[in-house]
Amino acid sequence: MIRRSEEKIVESKKLFGGQGEAEMHKILNGAPEMYNKGRVFNHLVLHPGCEVGWHVHQGDGETYYILKGHGTYNDNGTVVEVGPGDVTFTDSGEGHALLNSGEEDLEAIALILYC
Repeated sequence: MIRRSEEKIVESKKLFGGQGEAEMHKILNGAPEMYNKGRVFNHLVLHPGCEVGWHVHQGDGETYYILKGHGTYNDNGTVVEVGPGDVTFTDSGEGHALLNSGEEDLEAIALILYC
């Protein structure tokens, strides 16, 4: 399979009550394309001031690989700055949030796999 850039599904929506909308460019289209081992493999774009609001994972874990920009990451209540090359991981039963606190778009790869 080859999926050309212009063929990717792109969704923009408010996530978990966060500010603004997250732009999600689907790399794979959900669980069927991930052998039912996960549910999200996206190129995530957060414009300045936008965020993925606080949420807790149950039965899955999420990794962010920050490609571009700077943000504030809430890792179970511990708030840290993140930037290009940083990787975050939230396990099942843990919570997180990501805010674009910079002045340019924050771009990340988001991957959610089932436990």
